[in-house]
Amino acid sequence: MLHIRPVSDLRNKFPEIESTVLQTGEPVYLTKNGYGSMVLLSLEQYAALTDDVELLLDEADRAAELSDLRCSGQEVFHRVRGRIHGRKAL
Repeated sequence: MLHIRPVSDLRNKFPEIESTVLQTGEPVYLTKNGYGSMVLLSLEQYAALTDDVELLLDEADRAAELSDLRCSGQEVFHRVRGRIHGRKAL
């Protein structure tokens, strides 16, 4: 079930929102003036979304320390665009 609440509920009904996030394991979407403003997640939910990325960034940092190869921003973006569009970038 999608949980959508006005951002004012964060101030006025925090315990209720906290309970929803922690008990259901689902995010709560907050709106301001009828438009999406932010998403509330439990720490566990956030970690599940970011842990893999953090591990890969740590691995990239270790690889960079062992290599003298450096790429320009233009070269990096060229490679990323190539992968996005299905071309094998070197």
